[in-house]
Amino acid sequence: MNIPYVNLGAQHQDIKEEILQAVSDILDSGMFILGEDVENFEKQFSRLCHTSYAIGVANGTDALFLSMKALGIGQGDEVITAPNSYLASASSIALAGAKPVFADVDYHSMNISPAEIEKRITAKTKAVIPVHLTGRPAEMDAITEIARAHNLYVIEDAAQAVGALYKGKPVGSFGDLAAFSLHPLKNLAACGDAGIITTHKKEYYDYLLKARQHGLINRDETEFWSVNSRLDALQAAILNIKIKKLEEWNNRRRSIANRYIENLKEVVEVPSYNEDYFPVFHAFMIKTPQRDRLQNFLKEKGIDTKIHYPIAIHQQKAARYLGYSDADLPVTSRLVKEILSIPVYPELTDSQVDYIIEQILNFFKQ
Repeated sequence: MNIPYVNLGAQHQDIKEEILQAVSDILDSGMFILGEDVENFEKQFSRLCHTSYAIGVANGTDALFLSMKALGIGQGDEVITAPNSYLASASSIALAGAKPVFADVDYHSMNISPAEIEKRITAKTKAVIPVHLTGRPAEMDAITEIARAHNLYVIEDAAQAVGALYKGKPVGSFGDLAAFSLHPLKNLAACGDAGIITTHKKEYYDYLLKARQHGLINRDETEFWSVNSRLDALQAAILNIKIKKLEEWNNRRRSIANRYIENLKEVVEVPSYNEDYFPVFHAFMIKTPQRDRLQNFLKEKGIDTKIHYPIAIHQQKAARYLGYSDADLPVTSRLVKEILSIPVYPELTDSQVDYIIEQILNFFKQ
């Protein structure tokens, strides 16, 4: 049996005709940038996140970058984030002109540690960007309490967590702003690049409407210099269809994840969570000191796996100027040697899930 890590084509089989009709309607309308489809998606997304506003942008990296610009973050500022996330969590800080500061993570949740955040705060700290890694919410109560105590902004990096809940509230509703990626690999996925920002505050919303298109206040006048980061109508039309399926898809991911947890908990470390957390399993990561051998074994058995991420951000060449060593971030440095992501997409069949479980158990019987 051959099982790919992802199967992007499978997701579209049940909704293909609806998507093709939406694309045809866009072609007939000639409205390709922003417009009604984008506005409809923004309204649906803000309802999903229980926020007052949502602003569609070109991708998740821009969502983070523009969120920082809305808060006035720039040269001389420091922004604390997690070192075990995707590169964009830190690169967006640097692109905004600020300094990325890394706080280590909790080994079990793999999310940023509130206690480590507090250790990294200086007079230059302007904001915290907690990452809801793999779709598991970060400890937002503790993080927002720390932020309030130190007068810091909170920007949620919710790129992997659309639909997740923390204590019954959607991610994307806790911070001053939240940034989402809608990349094809995400739980709610465009057929290309897309992103969105959520907020409760009208002042940020008004700024971002201009900031996503050159700072324009009308067709010919710009209020401030900014980037071109508009959401395409084609992507919004597709996302308007897919958002109706999100709950079903996330529930299937949770069902698969719970089967993995129940069957693999004796041989590897599996994700654990209590009733405060409603994760959506963008990825399902197991941990074992035998990671490399297990990955090779599964490859021989036809099971594709990934490592998210094999090189921590502080270990990247681009981050050397920040001066971090592995000793500064011991948990993250341990995790990169132990983590392995196994398939968890909704289109996996029960027999495929059983096969993955069987082969992992077989490896540990050797």
